[in-house]
Amino acid sequence: MNHSKVTLVGAGPGDPELLTLKALKAIQQATVLFVDDLVSADIVAFASSKARIVYVGKRGGCKSTPQAFIEKLMLMAAKEGETVVRLKGGDPFIFGRGGEEVEHLKAAGIQVEVINGITAGLAAVTSLGVPLTHRQHAHGVVFVTGHAKPGDTGTDWRALAATAHSARLTLVIYMGVSGAKRIQDELLSGLPAATPVAVIQNASLPAQRHIRTTLGRLATDIHLSGLASPSVIVVGDVISGLAQAAEHPEARRTA
Repeated sequence: MNHSKVTLVGAGPGDPELLTLKALKAIQQATVLFVDDLVSADIVAFASSKARIVYVGKRGGCKSTPQAFIEKLMLMAAKEGETVVRLKGGDPFIFGRGGEEVEHLKAAGIQVEVINGITAGLAAVTSLGVPLTHRQHAHGVVFVTGHAKPGDTGTDWRALAATAHSARLTLVIYMGVSGAKRIQDELLSGLPAATPVAVIQNASLPAQRHIRTTLGRLATDIHLSGLASPSVIVVGDVISGLAQAAEHPEARRTA
């Protein structure tokens, strides 16, 4: 029987105190860790001093390690008998390409365990003291990527806006800063310009910053604030509980 195994571990949004106990145990027991670019150094520090750390960064707009090469490295290490952890920012199954990695490893006969992590979209709004769902303001939440793979048309923002408006949904948009103007323009086809929006950079970390704006000013205020990736954009009436930013806001540090 093949006992080779890889564990996909969600490192959460960055704050090491948000790790689950199960994730911490897996990190400490690993003999080799393949670490994503957005995993904080404080979390990597939990690894054994004898463990081999392999950085396989993947970040939009930057040079990235090819996905096929990452999968090949994991496969080789597992077959060599290593205790392999694939350490991924946020949750492996929420825009972490965890599903692709599970499929590849299982097809090669490798056992896979997945340990969930807190996703950035949830950590971001929680740090601001507002919810993603609310009985009066939002009956559900949609996690969606603002970044499409090459050759893919990506999200139908107009259809999503219409659904969000009629069903009273909160939209949590990952990797959307670079395409904020297009996203804004298309969402305005179905959502009012006054719809509250928050943009949160570096959720849960000491360097976290945010702005509160409206859908009609989204792209302008992102530009004025200087916010960049990694950020999440949260659109919906749940943001009404967050203090209104100035007309030309500077990004605020979250205490």
